[in-house]
Amino acid sequence: MESAWRRVPLACCRPRVLALHALFWGLVALRVFGAALLAEDKPAAAKVNVAPCWLLEEFVVTVECSQCDAFQTKTRPACGHTGYMEKVNCTKSNRDEYKSCRSAVMEERLFWKFEAAMLSVTALSAVSVVLRQRRLDRLASEKVRRQIESI
Repeated sequence: MESAWRRVPLACCRPRVLALHALFWGLVALRVFGAALLAEDKPAAAKVNVAPCWLLEEFVVTVECSQCDAFQTKTRPACGHTGYMEKVNCTKSNRDEYKSCRSAVMEERLFWKFEAAMLSVTALSAVSVVLRQRRLDRLASEKVRRQIESI
């Protein structure tokens, strides 16, 4: 029975490859742990955010989901997420706030963009498979021709 070490290619044990692996995983660890350390350094006062009323209580939509203009995108945080917002009225506190929403038109547009991207990837893959198969067939026929000529 073969040892597990016999199956590892020798190229993986070269010092250059080992050094590259160590460098890569060191950078990954630094990125992960550095992000965690930076998140802990913020003062406690900065972490406390007042939750919008529509998260804590029931609300009624007063203005339906509509696209934000350039000024609203810069001034209202609700516009930053999707580019669309709706005005809601919280029932208990009777406050008007803005809430980010997803538009049906935007969702449909994103769906068709995704479909077009998948169709183009499919077409490129099919073309590459056909070209590769033709190349392999040509190489095989040349190899057979050379073998016949050598006889």
